[in-house]
Amino acid sequence: MSDITVFAARKIITMDDNCPQATHVAVRDGRILAVGDAGCANQWGPVRHDDRLQDAVLMPGLVEGHAHMMAGGVWLYAYAGFHDRIDPDGVLWAGLTDLNAVIGGLKDYAEGLDPDAPLIGWGFDPIFLSDARLNRSHLDQISTDRPIAILFSNFHLMCVNSKALDMVGYGSGTNAEGVIKGPDGTPTGELQEMAAMFPIMRCLGIDFRGLSQTLEAINAYAKVAQRVGVTTITDLFSSITDADVDVMLDMMGDDFPLRIVPALGVMGDPVAMADKAQALAVRSTDKLRLGAVKLMTDGAIQGWTARMRWPGYVGGQPNGLWNTAPEMIHAICAEMQARGIQMHIHVNGDEAAEVSLDAIEAALRAHPGPGHRHVLQHCQMMDRDLFQRAAELGCCTNIFSNHIYYFGDQHVALTIGKDRAHRMDAARTAADVGVHYALHSDAPVTPLGPLFTAWCAVNRRTMSGAVLGAGQCLTVDEALYAITMGAAYTLKLDGEIGSISVGKRADFAVLGQDPIAVNPMALRDVPVLGTVSGGQVHLL
Repeated sequence: MSDITVFAARKIITMDDNCPQATHVAVRDGRILAVGDAGCANQWGPVRHDDRLQDAVLMPGLVEGHAHMMAGGVWLYAYAGFHDRIDPDGVLWAGLTDLNAVIGGLKDYAEGLDPDAPLIGWGFDPIFLSDARLNRSHLDQISTDRPIAILFSNFHLMCVNSKALDMVGYGSGTNAEGVIKGPDGTPTGELQEMAAMFPIMRCLGIDFRGLSQTLEAINAYAKVAQRVGVTTITDLFSSITDADVDVMLDMMGDDFPLRIVPALGVMGDPVAMADKAQALAVRSTDKLRLGAVKLMTDGAIQGWTARMRWPGYVGGQPNGLWNTAPEMIHAICAEMQARGIQMHIHVNGDEAAEVSLDAIEAALRAHPGPGHRHVLQHCQMMDRDLFQRAAELGCCTNIFSNHIYYFGDQHVALTIGKDRAHRMDAARTAADVGVHYALHSDAPVTPLGPLFTAWCAVNRRTMSGAVLGAGQCLTVDEALYAITMGAAYTLKLDGEIGSISVGKRADFAVLGQDPIAVNPMALRDVPVLGTVSGGQVHLL
């Protein structure tokens, strides 16, 4: 049998200017050998024709440049979100659209738990609810004997019941940033950002690493990705250990349908974290790419914990919280730049983006060198001057376009106001100033689905149907490039993936329609039939 396979398709969108469209692609040894018509690989010897995809449209395997591997494992907890969501097995979980529904749904879930087990939920977001903000008295209605912790959809906040507060000693005498108190001086149950949340997480065994590094979680992540055409994905704040790498390498062989790119979460000593990142890098394989790091600077806009420049939040809330203090951001950037380690830097608020760019600029002056491709992640409040600075410094930007749909109406009314909301997630500006950009979902914060993310960037529709900032819309071609070649560039993988070009990995998204030919408003509805990963076909 020939070792060259030629796949036929209704149409192939290559993302390669030298051959933008084709009908056939030849694969050998998991790589693309030729692109063109049925005879494209004849000069290489005998070929085997595979017609399984002949009625489909192929694109390069979609690349998700900002997601978290717990998007699969988080379904071990109760879903408490406003929006309908689909779990890794394709089961629909209906959204809980008011506080009574949230409390009732969590009560029902608790009935299936062991009596001594904590109740842990995820996905909740009070910004969608007109009722009073979730507090410990609401959760006490579910149980006063069982500790309860409900993670917000952004994973930057949580709410807990009285039992959980008592377990960690949070009370009227607690004076810790992020432990929110009511008018009576006692904790409401709401905890903001990692310093306040961590004691609860440790006490209740809420372990983001545990949600990411089990065989079940890794396989669930692959299922989630495969359903939406993704063949390369990040885990963008990982506490990955050598033992975790052993587990992943054991299971991620040639037939595993996903390439995973973890970024080591940097907390604490920059030198020690850089040492760890470099030690991990040497263990990289085709399917597991290691060596980058992730910095968490500020919080989330919808939780009022992102760090904002003047004029701040429209409701008069105090400025957000630093997960990493500005002086430490500078120290981390200096160390990573000096060691040649790529950084992914969480910046939701524009003050966080400004501080991060200041730190990168200082690091580049102290340790000049080309090709760093440090990536600002989310970039929600960046305006033209910040994108221009990023371009001048050689930084990339990865824009959280899903926020326009899921939170746009709320940002207009409650957080940043109409003017800034119309230019948030400013992909058009990024394109115009020439900064390299990608688009992302931040799954599980919003559902994984690059075609939906592209739809958001093209149409900028909110949940109410309003167009939020028509001047920031991308074209369909630009958005599709951003979820393939654009995202690959931010991961320093554009020489291997992102286009259907000779020599690259044979990774394809298998689609039921042509995303370029459909109405732009239908882009999110283009069906995904499966993926091809390294030449291995994985149909749904």
